[in-house]
Amino acid sequence: MEILVALGDIFGAERLIPIRSVQIAGVSFKNIGEAGLEWISEMEGKVAVKSVLNPAGMDLLRWKEMGISEEFASRQLAVVEAYRKLGISTDCTCTPYNIHPDMARRGDHLAWSESSAVAYANSVIGARTNREGGPSALAAALIGKTPYYGYHLDENRAPTLGVNVECDLAGSDYGALGHIVGKVVGGGVPQFHLAGRPTQEELKALGAAMAASGSVALFYVEGSGPEPFAETLAKDAKEWMAVDRREIDELYAANPGDDSDLVALGCPHCSRHELEGLARLLDGQSVERELWICTARRIAQDCPDLVDRIERSGAKVICDTCMVVSPASERYRKIMVNSGKALNYIPGLCGVKAAFGSTEECIRVATGRN
Repeated sequence: MEILVALGDIFGAERLIPIRSVQIAGVSFKNIGEAGLEWISEMEGKVAVKSVLNPAGMDLLRWKEMGISEEFASRQLAVVEAYRKLGISTDCTCTPYNIHPDMARRGDHLAWSESSAVAYANSVIGARTNREGGPSALAAALIGKTPYYGYHLDENRAPTLGVNVECDLAGSDYGALGHIVGKVVGGGVPQFHLAGRPTQEELKALGAAMAASGSVALFYVEGSGPEPFAETLAKDAKEWMAVDRREIDELYAANPGDDSDLVALGCPHCSRHELEGLARLLDGQSVERELWICTARRIAQDCPDLVDRIERSGAKVICDTCMVVSPASERYRKIMVNSGKALNYIPGLCGVKAAFGSTEECIRVATGRN
């Protein structure tokens, strides 16, 4: 309660409001260390609302295959166990909406913390959440409430920058677009006019990239999303920027991946639909370089046939973690991704060079095809 009240005081919240669910960051032992583990372990009680965890620092079952040390594994498992004792679901994923659709509905107030999940919840589901820190999210989970400020309020959900995209986009192009726009809009609320209608996976990639290169927690796409375009907003965006095909192509060209020694997909975690596409691309192929496909464990368990098809190629379907939060990434020299989010985070968080390409280009590099 002290954490929540202090947070409310800082941001001028008049009261606390009930929330439907919580998604908690601060799970990878790589990020929180011994001090974080000690703090979580000292907590008592049970969470008041449905709560899930962000990705951990390793696949909780196949960590040896990732090259994780026993020392790190023991500490990571202790972190997850400490959260479990508080009644928190140990599904470690950045896409909780794919495995727990009851966690967020249009109009629900939430206390989520992972940047891409926050952007998705606000923009695609139509729920309302600020980007919580690990301690504030855990506090909200235990109390069942959060301070009423920020994106919980109508007046803070108006678009601040319009983006006119003057080309057709597909797949990883949305991650490229997000990488470009996030740097311009910062913590604002972009409003997109697109030539086509993006899929939910493409909206996920767009929001994730903007949350990483900027700090975007809410965006609008004309003709898409749970709320009629700007229907209840105070105003439409008054400032506009344009993005053309040249800028998208330049981002690919500036980050080539032919010399990568790891190809890692699934940032944010792959949906079943994305696993289906990867299985088709890998059918009859053999990988020549390490290839990770990151997803939530429940997704992998629900489609063992797809996992088997993917892994016949020599690729690894990695659960509970991703290339950004795992120390296993640090032993590689260069990682190729199809994610604007991972492109932004890998150099700083992993100390490794990052390359960027379409999903098809990533598979071509992994299999050594010309």
